[in-house]
Amino acid sequence: IAAARLDSTLAASEAREIYGQMEAGTLKLLYVAPERFNNERFLALLKRTPIALLAVDEAHCISEWGHNFRPDYLKLAQTARDLKVARVLALTATATPSVVKDICEAFRIPAGDATVTGFYRPNLNVCLTPVRAEDRDALLVRRLGARRAGPTIVYVTLQKTAGRLAAYLTAQGFPAEAYHAGMDDELRAQVQDRWMASDAGIVVATIAFGMGIDKANVRYVYHYNLPKSLESYSQEIGRAGRDGAKSTVEMLACPDDVPTLENFAHGDTPTESALHGLLTELLAQGPEFDVSVYDLSFRHDIRMLVLRTALTYLELRGVLRQGTPFYAGYEVQPLRPLQEITGEFAGPHGRFVADIFAHARRGTKWYALNPDDIAAALDVDRRRVVRALEYLEERGWAQVRASDVRQRYTRLRESEDIEALVAELRGRFEKREAQEQARLQQVLDLVTHDGCQANALVGYFGETRSAPCGHCTHCATGRTAILPPAYEAPPIETLLDLAEWQALRAAHPAALGEARQAARFLCGLGSPALMRAKLTKHPLFGTLEAMRFGDVLAWCEN
Repeated sequence: IAAARLDSTLAASEAREIYGQMEAGTLKLLYVAPERFNNERFLALLKRTPIALLAVDEAHCISEWGHNFRPDYLKLAQTARDLKVARVLALTATATPSVVKDICEAFRIPAGDATVTGFYRPNLNVCLTPVRAEDRDALLVRRLGARRAGPTIVYVTLQKTAGRLAAYLTAQGFPAEAYHAGMDDELRAQVQDRWMASDAGIVVATIAFGMGIDKANVRYVYHYNLPKSLESYSQEIGRAGRDGAKSTVEMLACPDDVPTLENFAHGDTPTESALHGLLTELLAQGPEFDVSVYDLSFRHDIRMLVLRTALTYLELRGVLRQGTPFYAGYEVQPLRPLQEITGEFAGPHGRFVADIFAHARRGTKWYALNPDDIAAALDVDRRRVVRALEYLEERGWAQVRASDVRQRYTRLRESEDIEALVAELRGRFEKREAQEQARLQQVLDLVTHDGCQANALVGYFGETRSAPCGHCTHCATGRTAILPPAYEAPPIETLLDLAEWQALRAAHPAALGEARQAARFLCGLGSPALMRAKLTKHPLFGTLEAMRFGDVLAWCEN
């Protein structure tokens, strides 16, 4: 099967080859991330390409109320209709009945065409073990020592935990390697390759590990930290025992993990003033406008994914309609003398290419240009300028780099009540906060469930089983687990140098001026303003990461 992938790791020549195969119609299967549909050139090419099937993996991301909502997924449904895709296949391993309903509605899939194959895995021994934080390392070592060797994944929440725990296990005689998104790409690939080739390797990883991996003989999956939801837990333990052989999945359930996981949800909620500033800027634009989402993120101190979610909410609300994104800047490096390149064209086409370079800013090797400016100067459509650059790259005559992506929008109504919109958006984000906390509580409830825990887990996804599994922790012991008491933090004043803290806030009003911004900083939650001010490297950053965000926020407000 003629298959390929398009992603940011490809060299320009490799991407050109794939685009050429698409143009020629020789490519049968193409893998892309949903974000690729924000690429101007890719969308233009798709409009000229008949698409027989769009297969959407991780389709639960399309659900606004799912555990991993991503706005770019929501737009896939409309894109499929715009491109007149013949058929759609939406796939997910972690959809509750309500999320299945959302997927069907978004892609207009009849309810009768939704197939659920079942969630119960009889070969998985589901173990849920309450543990105190100070006993967790030793318990994991005991588990590793008692098991028969086999490929093992240990999931943790934080990148720093992955490194510390891998080093600790290695020192205890269990060679382990860390894997997380903060590592160099090449090093991550080496760790993954070694683990894939091993029959006894141990990897200590954040949730960045496992996506797209299909290793059939994973015998053990340990959750050193609590998972953030039952959906995440199901997905992660689902990497064990894919060959059907008996495998063990164990969660070391410690209540001290709760603040960190709760804080992630709180850290995403924008301040009221940030939302007000964002809406004021957007609604002051003309009926049709374009913006840099990157610039909006930094200007209003709203994380990129959260900002995209807010913009998607405005689309769902009927305030805005998104158009095709485009690149405002291009850099072009001719790979042949310009005279030779223009000589390849007959008559006016050669002059047009020469005019493009004549209006560009010339550097040592690269020409910088804005297609809109050149189109205006030459009195032509912008798309003709972009298409000419793409043609030069397709022929191998030039290397082209696009930058400064901008998103087009149309305002659908002349006037809006900004205060009401701010309150509505704020309410949506606060509802998501509450949902994330509820999902975490569902994890704790599973640990202390008075009955078959395997059945309770699949029941969450809508599957009903009457017979107990016989081998989960509750079935094996006949006892209901009790979680140990959670860590009680001392007064904040004993953990923080107040004079230093007040001086820091006074020095950085744009990043720390509001109580929610200050609470994010103290809980170790990054934001665009904190990154711009380089405060995520400050010694006080994350001082109160073991405390609940709500408590820290209340203290900052006072």
